[in-house]
Amino acid sequence: MSTQTTDERPRSIEPHSIEPHSIEDLETRLEAGLYFAERSLATSIFLALKLGKPLFLEGEAGVGKTEVAKALASLLDTRLIRLQCYEGLDIPTAVYEWDYSRQMLQIRLLEATGVDDLEHARRSLFAPDLLLKRPLLEAIEPSAGGPPPVLLIDELDRADEEFEAFLLELLSDFQITIPELGTIRAEQPPVVILTSNRTREIHDALRRRCLYHWIDYPDADKEYRIVRSKAPDAAAEMSRQVVDFVQALRREDLYKRPGVAETLDWANALSALEATALTADNVNATLGVLLKYQDDIDQVRGHGVERLLAG
Repeated sequence: MSTQTTDERPRSIEPHSIEPHSIEDLETRLEAGLYFAERSLATSIFLALKLGKPLFLEGEAGVGKTEVAKALASLLDTRLIRLQCYEGLDIPTAVYEWDYSRQMLQIRLLEATGVDDLEHARRSLFAPDLLLKRPLLEAIEPSAGGPPPVLLIDELDRADEEFEAFLLELLSDFQITIPELGTIRAEQPPVVILTSNRTREIHDALRRRCLYHWIDYPDADKEYRIVRSKAPDAAAEMSRQVVDFVQALRREDLYKRPGVAETLDWANALSALEATALTADNVNATLGVLLKYQDDIDQVRGHGVERLLAG
């Protein structure tokens, strides 16, 4: 699995001054970008921007943690740099590595030209243009006058504890030392969002460096607003039925409850099937959009669907 840097500008919203001047302003601008944040989350985001602190978001999969970073990049009109974490993630993949093939070519060129100056040879082999920048280095590299990027460290709980320990210094000083080049410091620290699905506990040392917020499943009214804004082709009445069904489904004893992402997928799937209302038939036929484990599907299908629809 490879780690990719996304240098993208998500969906633009109406231009404003770069940083929100109040929590209310932040809420309004996030909603304009189709992210509906409750007051406590908006407060955490606002404080992270004002205090220059990383924001650590935990919650079940699919509740909108990653979308916070995308919405902020749009709001601040800046780049989104994403580091997707996974088991075995290491420094060369996350921070930097040298372009080995070009270094070998440089060595052959030096041999062919008979260069005897060792210092010149070293500088040629470790020139900045031979450095392959990965997400963390790219995020703190001094910018050419533009706003600092939003750095998303996604699903940190999937990475090893050794990598988590490396992040401690980075999040404290926003600097990276490259032995061959020296220390690179951020002129303006990036806006940092860390997310975790809580498959393992993140150490206290890293938590203390961040502001913290738990994102829960939305209530029915908020989820309905999300569905209407992000699945506009779904009929209004069916959207309400979809939300009510998913809200009830989350109260079942399931191995994996559906997140907001699954709600949106289901609304779009039913819309693609030209459904205008939920029926036992179309729910049973599309349960695989909502539920990702066969045991959960077997538990709900049939009588479970009829009971939930009746409720």
